[in-house]
Amino acid sequence: MRAYEIVAGSTSLKGLRPCTRPEPKAGSSQILVNMQAVSLNYRDVAIALGMYMGKAISATTIALSDGTGVITAIGAGVTRFKIGDRVAGTFFRGWIDGPPPGSLPALGAPPADGVLAEQVVFDEHDAVPVPAHLSAEAAATLPCAGLTAWHALVENGQVKPGQTVLVIGTGGVSIFALQFARLAGARVIALSSSDDKLTRARALGAEFTINYRSTPDWESEIRALTNGRGVDHIIEVGGAGTLARSLACIAAGGHIALIGGVAGFDAQINPFGLLRTQACLRGVYVGSRGQFERMNVAISGNKLEPVVDRAFSFDEAPEAYQHLASGAHFGKVVIRL
Repeated sequence: MRAYEIVAGSTSLKGLRPCTRPEPKAGSSQILVNMQAVSLNYRDVAIALGMYMGKAISATTIALSDGTGVITAIGAGVTRFKIGDRVAGTFFRGWIDGPPPGSLPALGAPPADGVLAEQVVFDEHDAVPVPAHLSAEAAATLPCAGLTAWHALVENGQVKPGQTVLVIGTGGVSIFALQFARLAGARVIALSSSDDKLTRARALGAEFTINYRSTPDWESEIRALTNGRGVDHIIEVGGAGTLARSLACIAAGGHIALIGGVAGFDAQINPFGLLRTQACLRGVYVGSRGQFERMNVAISGNKLEPVVDRAFSFDEAPEAYQHLASGAHFGKVVIRL
């Protein structure tokens, strides 16, 4: 079968290369899935650049964690699925529900091959049915970005009607958070360096938008927009480059979900502002299968449509990586198989 892999020691996007692998077989308790679409996350670019968890990957690995397809074979003992079901794999192997059980293999980095391949095998317990109304391209956006936003804002944050949510940037996690916040009846403030992207965020329901290039002290602007109170929830994907400003505009008793480090990781942050606000700063790393299933119930019930920026062909996978790395996207970048 055809696939794309990231070579061991990769430090640039040139580390992504096409390859041919043996066709996998479904073993006991496993399902074989013909992949239809996959999507990219910032993590995937970081893996290719040798920056994931601070180092290059040590073994050549099939790329990407997020994808969906149709089951074509099942192993003995499989009870959760049947041939013909549309499914998505979970980001982590073995996290069914409840608190994180410690370090777990995540698809697309050693030791777990990813989903940028024509066929993929999942354990039946590491997959979920996808919402029936979604196309393969839309469903492929859910396993990491969608679930991360859901975990941060709904499961951990318990977002409520009338609260205010700040989303930083307009990538996959932030746009999902905007959509989930609006479903919950919350107000949204969106940050971006692009006025065009901010216009699109307003079309999705953002009440206020701020261009952080023209308003570098955006935390002060947020305080003004909220009559000095600050925001109840922050989807913090910037990391070291934005966290100090997030701490400065969180409301008393608020919740900051620390998700990523698009603006860097290496900085010294004074956390003592949390004493004054009694706010919560909590790390979020995707989520469990149970959370994925609960998210899909909400997506199905509300007929929510994920925002797909652009879909590339399988042969255009390198161009898809370059597009995501450029930061030009709004929402998710997808590859069709």
